[in-house]
This record gives sequence, C-alpha cells and structure tokens, in this order.
Amino acid sequence: MSNNLKNLALTVPQHAGSHEAYLQNVGNIPMLTAEEEKSLAIKLQKEGDLSAAKQLIVSHLRFVAHIAKSYSGYGLPQADLMQEGNIGLMKAVKRFDPSVGVRLVSFAVHWIKAEIHEFVLKNWRIVKVATTKAQRKLFFNLRKNKKRLGWFNQDEVSTVANALGVSEKEVREMESRMSSQDMAFDMGADDSDDASEASSYSPVQYLTDNSLDLADSVEQEQFQKQSQNRLFAAINTLDERAKDIVSARWLMDQKATLQELAKKYDVSAERIRQLEKTAMKKLQATMAT
Repeated sequence: MSNNLKNLALTVPQHAGSHEAYLQNVGNIPMLTAEEEKSLAIKLQKEGDLSAAKQLIVSHLRFVAHIAKSYSGYGLPQADLMQEGNIGLMKAVKRFDPSVGVRLVSFAVHWIKAEIHEFVLKNWRIVKVATTKAQRKLFFNLRKNKKRLGWFNQDEVSTVANALGVSEKEVREMESRMSSQDMAFDMGADDSDDASEASSYSPVQYLTDNSLDLADSVEQEQFQKQSQNRLFAAINTLDERAKDIVSARWLMDQKATLQELAKKYDVSAERIRQLEKTAMKKLQATMAT
C-alpha cells in the first residue's frame, strides 16, 4: 500500500469542544459489521482508498477512548493519551490484512497500546523526577555542579545545597533520582540472567491491560448505555405522578416506601402499588417496541 501514515492522519476527526462531547461523538459513530470492515480493508489494501481508511479509523475511535481510559492513573491528559492511541490505530489500519480472518479491533489493540505505552514512559518519569520547585531547580542545575563522576561527598552536598538554596536531603534525593536508569519497556532474556525474572519486572507487564476482550467490553458498555437511554426515554412517556413513583421506588439511592408515597399523594399504599405496577407494565411495553 503506497499511502503513507501522514495521509491517514488527515482523515481522523480532531477533538472538538469538551472531552465529554468528544467521547459522546465517537460513541455515536456506528460500528462496522465484519463484512463492511473486510470490504473497506480490501479497498484500502488494493486500491489505496483513503475514504475506506477514514471509515475504518473513525469507526474504531471508541475503542481507543476505551483503552486510553485505563491509563488515567498516570496523571497525563486523557486527550493526549487518546491522540497517541489514535496514531496507533492509524498504524494498525495501514498494516491490517483482511485475508488473515481476524477483526481489526483485535489486531489494533497492540498498536494502540504500544503508542500509549511509549507516551506514558516518555512523559511520566520526566514529570515524577522533579515535582516541587526545589526539585526542578536541582534537576536543571545539579549536573553542571558535579565536578566528578560518582556520588557527592558530604562537603559537595553542602556546597550544592547552599548554592541552590535547598536542603541537603533534597540534593541527595535528586542525585539518586538522576542516577537511576530507565528500564527497558519489553525486557528480553538478554537483559537479565533470569528471563522469567526479567519479564516479571519489565514495564510491559504492569502497563498491559489484562481485562476482558476489548470488543466485548466496549460492546457491553455501549449496550448498557443504549439500554439506559431507552429506559429514561420510556420513563418520560409516563404522567408526572407515575414518573415520580417509579423514580422514587426504583431509581433513587434511598428508595421511598409505599407508605411514604401514599402520604405524599393522599391515597392508600395499595393504590400506590397499583400505580407502580401499571407504570412498570407500560415501561416494559415501551422498551419492547
């Protein structure tokens, strides 16, 4: 396929408005069937059809958002994580072979996560090395104050601390941080005498998402969202009293009793039960259509 990644990048919708609005927009994009996905992938592979690439990318943006959400604990902006994931998605679309017989989402997970992993590892450690004003001052000045290789002695620690206006403890801490080495992302057998030990401590292990299949997870999340929307739409077809009874009995954290509602509407508890039963039957009928 002759089309390069830059051309594919032009087809991806940019974030518009708030983060929530973007998530809602990508969540409303219809998912492709297996047949539609295969047909578009063949067009892209054989004809270099960028409109086919656009459809494949856009229809899978929800999966990128879903994966990016699992990396929120690193304190990095979700928009940046999703943007990096989108780059991985574009790489996956470019390399996807429809003749293999797997869905694009299964193939793309590796590429999406790889881009996010690289972004996290590139940015997270930089942020954590220097978090306070004193540490940032040390970070940019400590190396040029070193006159020799190796650790500072006590006199040197005192000199640096006085020169930069920080405590000796902070000098020691920053020296330790700057002297530490980054670990390889996917540590192989050559990085350690014990391959199993190496794989246990490599970042790929603690950054990997070991949850259920991504497609199933997103499909279930989408189904729950659609069911919730249909439920609230059905509730809005009820009259105000029935709507209040159903909400008070089923949707509130502290559910109201029949007696409390009977007192509110000045009717018997049995009447409230009848109204509730009638409303529930109407909801079921509305949601079944």
